[in-house]
Amino acid sequence: MTTAAHRPATLEDVARVAGVSRSTASRVIAGTGFASPTARELVTAAVDQLGYVPNPAARALVRGGGVRLVVAVLGTSAAVLDDPYVHQVVGSAARVCTPAGVGVALHWLPFGDPRSLDQLDGDRSVCGVILVNTTEELLEAVPRSLRGRVVSIGVGSATVPSFDVDNAAGSEAVLRHLYASGRRRIAMVTGPRWLPCAQRPVQTYRRLMAEAGLPERILPGDFRAPRGRTAAGEALRCWPDIDAIYAISDDTALGVIAGLRDAGARVPGDVAVAGFDDIPLAGMTAPALTTASHPVGRIAVAAATALLDGRPAAPVTLFPSALVARASA
Repeated sequence: MTTAAHRPATLEDVARVAGVSRSTASRVIAGTGFASPTARELVTAAVDQLGYVPNPAARALVRGGGVRLVVAVLGTSAAVLDDPYVHQVVGSAARVCTPAGVGVALHWLPFGDPRSLDQLDGDRSVCGVILVNTTEELLEAVPRSLRGRVVSIGVGSATVPSFDVDNAAGSEAVLRHLYASGRRRIAMVTGPRWLPCAQRPVQTYRRLMAEAGLPERILPGDFRAPRGRTAAGEALRCWPDIDAIYAISDDTALGVIAGLRDAGARVPGDVAVAGFDDIPLAGMTAPALTTASHPVGRIAVAAATALLDGRPAAPVTLFPSALVARASA
């Protein structure tokens, strides 16, 4: 039953029919605060009579729980919001949040601005924040009022739980695969130097090269294909004998393949190429790209679930990465 043919019953309608104040009706329906047994009976009867269904967003605002989960992405420009990786995080979080009546918003955190989280501080509509591309400086800048409502996809801290891929193990699997296939002059194209999670594969590469008695050949990268294309040319000029390139993102690796072709090098005949992430395009290129898996969706779902549940998460939750061997290496 509704109060009129054109609209559902409201909290004000419930309060009017029950003969109580709006705040009393709200406390009874939300199950919080004091209300007399008589008031509870009257409100319950009015709810049944009117067929009142509480609006989840309004209810969340009343109790201060928030109606938005914010995916806050650190980057040197707002272009970071266009990254397909970020889109996957948002989409996966929405699968968790939508059934709970919680929306998902995307927010750019300018790199180098320690106050970039301040505008989320004290916003009662925010139920939680997922940090992406997290740095130590960003973690230190998390306002006290947000602690307990923030998780990180990447590096974490004592007060901010971390959810991430084990990219060190995934990188090791790829590099060992290159070595097992006979490659001995292996170069690496890295990610941004300011991003802590991008340094784990670099450390793994250096360790494995040292163990095998092989030289380090490292070129800076930024996770993007154009930089991979340029890096391929640089690698061939610096090390003409190179026989493999490992890039720590598939986008970069696809750029590397393009750059090698520009120079007339065959993949994998002259130079093997491998990446990381196993993006959908990786299996459809020619040659198909050898890479390592990155369960972005599962990671984002776990992060969003931890925020919605409101229960303390483990300090660090790492998701496994496995070799995906294809024709490029």
